Amino acid sequence: MPIGEITRGTTGTNRLRRVDRWIAASPALRRADDPLVVDLGYGASATTSLELFDRLAKVRPDVEVVGIEIDPARVALASRSAKPGVSFRLGGFEVPLANGRKAAVIRALNVLRQYDESQVLDNWHRMVDRLQPGGLLVEGTCSEVGRVASWVDVTSAGPASLTIALHLASVEKPSIVAERLPKVLIHRNVPGEPVHELMLALDRAWQVHAPLGVYGPSQRWIATVETLKASGWPVLSSRARSRLGELTVAWDAVAPRGFAWS
Repeated sequence: MPIGEITRGTTGTNRLRRVDRWIAASPALRRADDPLVVDLGYGASATTSLELFDRLAKVRPDVEVVGIEIDPARVALASRSAKPGVSFRLGGFEVPLANGRKAAVIRALNVLRQYDESQVLDNWHRMVDRLQPGGLLVEGTCSEVGRVASWVDVTSAGPASLTIALHLASVEKPSIVAERLPKVLIHRNVPGEPVHELMLALDRAWQVHAPLGVYGPSQRWIATVETLKASGWPVLSSRARSRLGELTVAWDAVAPRGFAWS
């Protein structure tokens, strides 16, 4: 039986463009011998799976996307849109794939946010077990139109990083992402938790660099990220990724108090 619960299934065109851009650049995809990518919990239509394929095929023409949903009616509907390189099947966090194949990347966006925080770790382990060596689970949340997003990169060794991705021109302050943190972090934005300190540090640096806004929000964001890095935050993202409105920090810097992978 599929493991999981039927979610609301909310989806939309271009909603996941920011995370798709991240996956397209990931070594897990680009170096994979078998570039199989799973879109877990794609929702009420095939839209996000089809978009994922189109975006990834630009860097890996041999990519294959499998959309997995726990609702049989959604699978039946999406299957009408199947095409070479894109297929759909019934399943959940156990990530059922034909012939014992494993995924290079599993994208699970806006799925675990509808679960209890206590269920996150077990489901991370389930999904990671279905990855190829060097594979990547990308799990997180985004706003309805995709302008605010965040996700955790999870490998066989555990979570590696947290990425925040923002449409900078529409952002008043970076901590708006607190509403769209992955489930493992969204309830930890409280005093005493590392992710709360990150939200405060982001807003402070964003405000300090407000004068740079006259040169565009990207310049202001780049300066914000550089300030975080200079103050000791383990920033992993490059300047080029900052221009895209992204910030990636090492997981250890934001992990919830008491978090343990195993």
